Amino acid sequence: MGVNTKVSSLRLVVLLAAAVLFAGCATATNPRDPIEPFNRAVFNFNETVDSAVLKPVAQGYRAVLPEPIRAGIGNFFSNLEDLWIAVNQVLQGKVAEGVQDTARFVFNSTIGLFGLIDIASDIGLPKHNEDLGQTLGRWGIASGPYLVIPFLGPSTIRDGLARVGDTRADIVRNIKDVPTRNTLVAVRIVSARADVLDTVRVLEEAALDKYGFIRDSYLQRRRSLVYDGDPPRESTLESSEADVTPDGTQSAKSADEASQVESAAALAPGADLPRQALVMDVNSGAPVSVSR
Repeated sequence: MGVNTKVSSLRLVVLLAAAVLFAGCATATNPRDPIEPFNRAVFNFNETVDSAVLKPVAQGYRAVLPEPIRAGIGNFFSNLEDLWIAVNQVLQGKVAEGVQDTARFVFNSTIGLFGLIDIASDIGLPKHNEDLGQTLGRWGIASGPYLVIPFLGPSTIRDGLARVGDTRADIVRNIKDVPTRNTLVAVRIVSARADVLDTVRVLEEAALDKYGFIRDSYLQRRRSLVYDGDPPRESTLESSEADVTPDGTQSAKSADEASQVESAAALAPGADLPRQALVMDVNSGAPVSVSR
């Protein structure tokens, strides 16, 4: 991996360390979001950058390419994720699911023409969603405070640190040829952003407080993912990840709704927007410089 990637990972770690120190000094009105003023400022910055750059590019991408081609591109990048998903399944003790995800990769990479066609789902091998942040959560590591990262969007201290590992394991990010790697990263960003254009539009129309809605949905969805959709009940004091109402009951937002909002949250408000020439990895969250 290039020097710039290592520097970017170091910057992310430094930002997270600073956030932890800031959280320790801040007076929290929401225990899950002790640095809310900072997070809101970063959120507004990400929204501005997204509106100016990424959203228009994604709209053009969707206008130019027909849906079957866009679906094939999305399938291609989704297929590349399955190997790291399989590794995280095994790390969480879910060996059968890990074998299943490996089989998905094999079938889609061969019969599915390098992943352009999702054959595996049609033969009973469903797509899963696992990453290092979920693995750490499964191991009992708390999420820590909510954190909005510049260009990368919503996260937590745990998930932010886990991004570094996800980045190192990303197949696209490990391609040695710089022009090829940067091109693939850029296409992946635009493809992912185009996929949530409608979701973000609905969110913008419906949410009275977009920041708060994204935060709560993100935390709820991440907790659901850690426990594979069946999270244990937590007390209010321990609920750093769950969306719990004051009387201790779970929020009425469905998992599907939260999933849609998490996708929008992770991609729309300037998430993973490139620092240089629109080349930022939407999945790993680390910038790639076209100048190296």
